[in-house]
Order: sequence, then C-alpha cells, then structure tokens
Amino acid sequence: MFKVKDFMTTDVITCEPDEKITKVIDLMNSKKIHRLPVVDPDGKLLGIITEGMIAGANNSATSLSIFELNYLLSKTDVKTVMIKNVISIDENELMEAAAQKMLQHDIGCLPVVNGSKKVVGILTQNDIFKSFLNVLGWEHTGSRITLEVKDEIGALEKISRIFADNHISISNIGVYSSKDGVASMVIRSDAKEVDGIRKALEDGGYTVREAILVQ
Repeated sequence: MFKVKDFMTTDVITCEPDEKITKVIDLMNSKKIHRLPVVDPDGKLLGIITEGMIAGANNSATSLSIFELNYLLSKTDVKTVMIKNVISIDENELMEAAAQKMLQHDIGCLPVVNGSKKVVGILTQNDIFKSFLNVLGWEHTGSRITLEVKDEIGALEKISRIFADNHISISNIGVYSSKDGVASMVIRSDAKEVDGIRKALEDGGYTVREAILVQ
C-alpha cells in the first residue's frame, strides 16, 4: 500500500517517436493533457514530450508565418523534440520516493514503468497531493487533533489507549519532525465532539495545540 501503482493514472496516453508534432498537439488538445510518454512498438519508454517543448520549438521559429510554422510542425517528428534521458519510476516504488524524485529534479510528472520498462502509468504532482490528503484522512469526517508528543518509545501506544478508553477510533496519524525531542502529531478520528478527548489528552499530560471537527 502507498506505492506508486496505488495512485498513478493507469489509462496513460502515449505516442511513438516517428509521429508528427501536429498529431501530438491534436491529441493533447482533444484529451486535455499536457505531456505524453514516448514509447517504442513494445510499449517501452523512450522519452517524453510536453506542451512546453512544443512551445519552445515554435519560439525558435518566430520568423515564420503561421502557415509556414504549421507546415514545419507537420513535418517534424516527435523524436527531434522529446527528452530522451527521461526520469521515470517503477510502479512498485514508494510514493515518498516519487515525491523526493520530483523535488530533486524539479519536475511535475514521472512516467511509470514495470519490470520490463514498459509504460504502465503516469504520476503527476496532483497524484502526490492526493496521496498526501489520503494519508491525513482529509476526506473523512470527524475530529482533527494536533498535539505535542515526546519522541519516546511507547508514546503512540499511550495516546491510542486514551482514544480507546474514550471509545474513539483513530483513522489517520501524521507525525511532523521533532524539535528538542518533541514532535507535532496530527490525529484524525471518528469523534463527534472534541471537548471530551481534548480533556482526556490534557489529563494524560499532553499539550493539545488544536482540536477541531471536520465535516
């Protein structure tokens, strides 16, 4: 769970290197997409082409008329414009690895390949955002409680026991980097009100920074 294949778009549209740029533009416009993985006849990844690359090709021919430009694009192959050393990711990699790779290379998407290097999907920044919201349980109704927790063994067990003693089920937990041995923990639960669990946590020695209901 929480692997690239769990969040990627599987109905990925691709093109081949010998296709003309005009065909790719039409495909992007009709499907409302901004990038296409380029594959060989076996579906293996060769590169990627984006709207930005096509726009760059247009800008390099600014002295041409619109008719001359359209003619030039109709004669230009994808392989002359595409990025060949494309950065991709395996479908079984963790989402954390995908996010780190996007940040490291400052890119907005990753073609997803299987063990045979065939394209099986595409992962975008929006998919990263969706996975983040999934981890924090944003779509669930209930409580969202933020508290300070000492970075020590057994801390999560003690907190879970307080929720269990109050007959509240925890659905999601997010822990942010600790500072001076204290971490910030965000807990989503099915609590219908927050006053009771807030008091129980404070009675247990925890500092509750925020306790709200999310509808």
